[in-house]
Amino acid sequence: MFTNMYSLQIFICFLIYVLRSGTQAELFTAISEVEPLLETHKRIIDDLDHYIQQEEKRLATLKKQLNIYKREHENAMEDIPNYLGNPINAFTLIKRLTADLDYIEQTIKIGTEYIKNITMTHEDVKYPTLEDLTGAAQALTRLQETYHLNVSELAEGVLNGVTYSTPMSAGDCFELGRALYNDEDYKNGLAWMLVTLQKYREENEVYSFNETNILDYISFSYYLLGDVKNALLWTKKLLELDPNHSRAKNNVPHYQKAIAAEEAKLVKQKRGDVGDDSEHQKVTVTEELSEFVKEKKVYEHLCRGEMDIPAEIAKKLHCRYLTENHPFLKLAPFKMEYAYLKPDIVIFHDVMSDDEIKFIQDAARPRFKRAVVHDPRTGNLVPAPYRISKSAWLRDEESPVVARVSQRVADITGLSMDTAEELQVVNYGIGGHYEPHYDFARRDESAFKKFHGNRIATVLFYMSDVAQGGATVFTKLGVSLFPIKGAAAFWLNLHPSGEGDLATRHAACPVLRGSKWVSNKWLHQGGQELLKPCNLEYQGEAVIRPIPKPVPKTSR
Repeated sequence: MFTNMYSLQIFICFLIYVLRSGTQAELFTAISEVEPLLETHKRIIDDLDHYIQQEEKRLATLKKQLNIYKREHENAMEDIPNYLGNPINAFTLIKRLTADLDYIEQTIKIGTEYIKNITMTHEDVKYPTLEDLTGAAQALTRLQETYHLNVSELAEGVLNGVTYSTPMSAGDCFELGRALYNDEDYKNGLAWMLVTLQKYREENEVYSFNETNILDYISFSYYLLGDVKNALLWTKKLLELDPNHSRAKNNVPHYQKAIAAEEAKLVKQKRGDVGDDSEHQKVTVTEELSEFVKEKKVYEHLCRGEMDIPAEIAKKLHCRYLTENHPFLKLAPFKMEYAYLKPDIVIFHDVMSDDEIKFIQDAARPRFKRAVVHDPRTGNLVPAPYRISKSAWLRDEESPVVARVSQRVADITGLSMDTAEELQVVNYGIGGHYEPHYDFARRDESAFKKFHGNRIATVLFYMSDVAQGGATVFTKLGVSLFPIKGAAAFWLNLHPSGEGDLATRHAACPVLRGSKWVSNKWLHQGGQELLKPCNLEYQGEAVIRPIPKPVPKTSR
């Protein structure tokens, strides 16, 4: 059968050549010589019919892809921030422009290459990369773990019990599972492959993969996770579909041998013939969780809004008007809300207008780069997987708007801006977050050498509301601050002695739905000598409230 139009053209040209060439045969001189041409004629009919059927099937697939692209684009253009603020929509958009586009390219190479070549000549056209696809897959997993989301519900476009988007297809789930598998996240990759299998059987659609491919990922993921029995079970299911699958056939005896060895070991242990080599591991497992794991659990609880502020502090929290720091505040005071006491964490409401927010966002967008952190050893700025966002820096000299915001920080804090850093503007990406950290530099760190002293204070402006997630949480205090557009959070990072306040350890939670915009103003010690004089009392290792025990997880 002909696989493409080019081979069909070659055959027809050859046939015409044979028919027209007198040197080959004089077919017209005898009917008996012409009769075999009817078989050739029938073959052309069959081949053309087959080719047309294949083309129609291919075009039907392309039309289906095109309709999906059109439908999702129309949905996106109705409300772009709301659409892209949904992590499922953001992931499937990247997937359509990476894995799906590669599949289309394989289907119609000339057409898609033409499209890419034309669009890539325009500077404003961007294509995501496989790294973007992997990052989006990791983001969905991070959201799933932090907010206790069910994979099956996520696949149906449901976030925390609310349907926000169309269900993901088997193809969407497959690419998500494969991206996690390739990133060696076998546990979450397996969960998505199991959902893929269910959807694949329900949809009955044509994909670049088949059920055998799905079962292959499932079985080997179980093996990599140490569950050899399930690995064997799923490998046998794979062989039922494809008895000649070479890798599966080779894996079966390997799995059987491993299971037999483990069973024999258990029998010997029951008899007391051998000691339990895993006894030491059991002791290790039962030991107290590390501080890192404890903090991660607290961080996740706080991200979900499960705060744990002591009653003696909670009853003292209050709101008031700020009238000091500047004479003008007597006429137009700032609205203050205390979120915690000692250390004081304050929320100032309505301190940035919508016009100022839009100006700052527009000024920052062209300069956005991947957000970086200070390497504690070198002091250099480097990207890090625990901070997923893009940022830009704006100087006071650039605009009266930026200068006005800086002056407002001075009015709020009562501190000098002489050694303050530029205004950092940040937009968090899909599932964007920043894991627990300090804003100040520790004694053994090299950050802020070019600045006048350590970071004495932080002012964090919230420039957007966030539909779900995106809280700023203080893991040592049990405090969660959820974004309120136009508000700003303020806290001191240092004790009066100049030592870092370990209680100010904080994090930015993953954005579950929406787009989180913030801007930071960090103030340094230089110039604050008279405004915030230090004392000689050492307060570096301040008494910090113990990390609260996680609330038991309830069944969904």
